[in-house]
Amino acid sequence: MATITIDTLDGTSQFTAYRADPAETPRAAIVVIQEIFGVNAGIRAKCDRLAEQGYLAVAPDLFWRIAPAVDLNPDVPEQMQHALDLMGQFDQDTAIADIEATIRLARTLVSGGKVGAIGFCLGGRLAYMTAARTDVDASVGYYPVGIDGLLGEKHAIARPLMLHIAGADHFVPAEVQAAMHAGLDDHPKVTLHDYPGEDHGFATELGDRRSDAAARLADGRTAAFLAQALA
Repeated sequence: MATITIDTLDGTSQFTAYRADPAETPRAAIVVIQEIFGVNAGIRAKCDRLAEQGYLAVAPDLFWRIAPAVDLNPDVPEQMQHALDLMGQFDQDTAIADIEATIRLARTLVSGGKVGAIGFCLGGRLAYMTAARTDVDASVGYYPVGIDGLLGEKHAIARPLMLHIAGADHFVPAEVQAAMHAGLDDHPKVTLHDYPGEDHGFATELGDRRSDAAARLADGRTAAFLAQALA
């Protein structure tokens, strides 16, 4: 595990990322896309778990322009509010450029091999945008927010995308979930999984939001999906 530096696409700045390496030659690379809490202990744990599965995992600090190295705990109300405030200042289009820069670096780190992306919450939304706007080889979004407003980009999704939908997500109401299914169920590259009764954040590695059985089910589906897509 280490912190690495990544050049922005235009070469004018740099940002940091958490990197976790497998014990042996990586089977592929995976870009881990943060929630609104930064590259915190939960995101670092996701990277470590992926490294245990044989992947090189890289989690870029996407808030670096507004709050570098932010590390927040969603179970602490004041830190949750700070995260929401940061979200209000966050430029998602610029973040996609930083994710693309991370994908490019990650691809060099696996000698030109395949690169996937996994995102959570805000990161789940960005994983969808990454699937539509970059050359990533496969993407996974956990409880993504606001996908109904991005359905106009679905024609650009050319590589496999899996989305995990929390059925009782207080950030993604039933009508938005219905719109996601209506817009994406027939897409040949997109797979949706529903988790009835589960709330936002159910698959976090750490903290009070985790729902262990649903998290294990979703992570198992993700592992099988990536093993095939990144083979």
